[in-house]
Amino acid sequence: MKDIIPNVDYEGAQWFVMRDLTRPNAKRPAYVLVGEAGIRYFTPMVWKIRTIGGRRERRWTPVIHDLLFVYSTRRELDPLVENTATFQYRFMRNMHNIPMTVRFEEMEHFIRAVSSCESPQYFNPDEITPAMCNRRIRIIGGRLDGCEGYLLTTRGSRRKRLLVELPSLLSAAVEVEPEYIQLI
Repeated sequence: MKDIIPNVDYEGAQWFVMRDLTRPNAKRPAYVLVGEAGIRYFTPMVWKIRTIGGRRERRWTPVIHDLLFVYSTRRELDPLVENTATFQYRFMRNMHNIPMTVRFEEMEHFIRAVSSCESPQYFNPDEITPAMCNRRIRIIGGRLDGCEGYLLTTRGSRRKRLLVELPSLLSAAVEVEPEYIQLI
């Protein structure tokens, strides 16, 4: 076993940010392997139309192929990472071998928000401008009760969208009903 790294919780389960180095057309991507191992995971997915063998097919594919969130302990994940060459931890920048994690509450809010909408919009952190998210809101009631984020303003759109973030990783915009919005 590798040396124990300080500041990493080996006993408690947490949301780890992982990399999937398989090709986008792989038959068994990392999220399939993790699911077969019985480990809870989340990867943001969207419907995409692809041409395969001259036919157009609608496929449920990851938004960012190499991004995967896994809820587990380090002791459970280490053997899987060691035995699979295309499955890796994402490490924090300028930190020595400390894997990236996401707080449990942030991840649960993100999953709940994304799964509540049929077609969420995903954004990379550099795509979000200060003009897009000027008001902090909380949802009171409905399917997103308790979720917090920013009110996404898109020019010409009449729909209200909640922007939920995983800091420095990914953001998603989901539609919300105006009557549930509370300004913070």
